[in-house]
Parts: sequence; C-alpha cells; structure tokens
Amino acid sequence: MTAPLLVFDLDGTLAETAPDLVSTLNQVLAGIGVAPVNYDAARAMVGGGARLMIERALAHAGVLLPKPEIDAMFEDFLVHYDAHIADASTLFPGVIAALDQFEAAGWRFAVCTNKIDKSSVLLLKALGVADRFAAICGKNTFPVSKPDAGALLMTIDKARGHRDRTIMVGDSKTDIETAQNAKVPVVAVDFGYSDQPVATYKPNRVISHFDALWDAVDDIAKAVWSR
Repeated sequence: MTAPLLVFDLDGTLAETAPDLVSTLNQVLAGIGVAPVNYDAARAMVGGGARLMIERALAHAGVLLPKPEIDAMFEDFLVHYDAHIADASTLFPGVIAALDQFEAAGWRFAVCTNKIDKSSVLLLKALGVADRFAAICGKNTFPVSKPDAGALLMTIDKARGHRDRTIMVGDSKTDIETAQNAKVPVVAVDFGYSDQPVATYKPNRVISHFDALWDAVDDIAKAVWSR
C-alpha cells in the first residue's frame, strides 16, 4: 500500500517567514521611492507569492506601475530575499516534533507552495528540514499553481503518493480551495497568513498548534479513508 502523505504549504504553515518577506518588500519599495508598509499590514499581504505581495503593497500605497516595472521589482525582490532567506524566519513551534511523530508512523511529506521553488528549497535547507520532504514544489515547478488542483495533484505524484492517501496542511483560503479542488482533505492552521479566520473556508479541521496535528489527521483518516 502507498505510504500516507502530508502535503504542507510553506509560508505561514511550516514557517514564520513574514519578517524576512516584509523586510525584502520594503527594500524594493524603497528602491522606487515608496514608503515602507508597516509590519502588520505587510504581514497580511503574505501568502500568495512574492509578486502578489508586491502588487498588494503597491495598491496599498496607491501606486500604479506598468507590468515591466513590476517585473523588475519582482526580480529585485527574489535576489534580495534569497540572500536573506532566513535572517529572521523560523519553523513554527512543534513542527519538528510533528514530523518526527508522523515519520515514525510511516508517513511521508511534501511541500506545495506558491513561493518560487528555488527560494522554497533555500529556505527549507536553511531551516534544516529540506531532506524531510519527498518533493518541494513551488509556483514555477508546474504549469499551474495553487489554487489550481493540478498543483497539488502533481506534487502528490512527484512525491510518489496517492490522492486517496493524502492530507494537505495549509493556512489560507488558497490552500483550502486547492485541497477542495483536488478532493483532498485539509487541515488549516489558524496562526498563518489569512485575512479571514480559516474556519470561514470550511477545512476539515482547524488547529492552533502543531501539537494538535496528529489528532486532527487521525480524525480525518478515520472519517474519510475508512469509507
């Protein structure tokens, strides 16, 4: 039988990355003469990838730029961010213990994120967990990205998993919709980068700490996989 698979989002789910993302965002905004966005407002812009974060920040500042200029900001963002990938980013409490517990029970892991794949791998290496994942798939890994179901389904394939033996873990509407579109159960964490309470989007379970992930996944597996 195919080993069960947990597919994680990255920013706001496995790792608190907002400090480095916000710092980089304000660096590229300063480069075009736009005032920095305060941390709380900028943190709420995280979650859809760097380009969307830039677009949200420009809209917040009331600045309209042509696509080529946004493209240039995006490239500057990636260069700066990759050079400061984990200056202040950390895994959320309980991540390592949860991975250990699931791995001991025969589970395998993958990442499906809208972060650029190079940055995703760099971050997970810097945090010391890249080798825990059978596949690390970013926004440019496949022709589609979340919330398209294909991003999750192709991640599952790359990790040599099976949709009927997979559960997703994410922090946002995008993650929940991705899982729902792929017909995969989803656990939502409520400490990530969602502008609305994640329960609004009807995930299978909501948790507030990784200590609760085992019980949430066990409940889903019993309810869904035993049908």
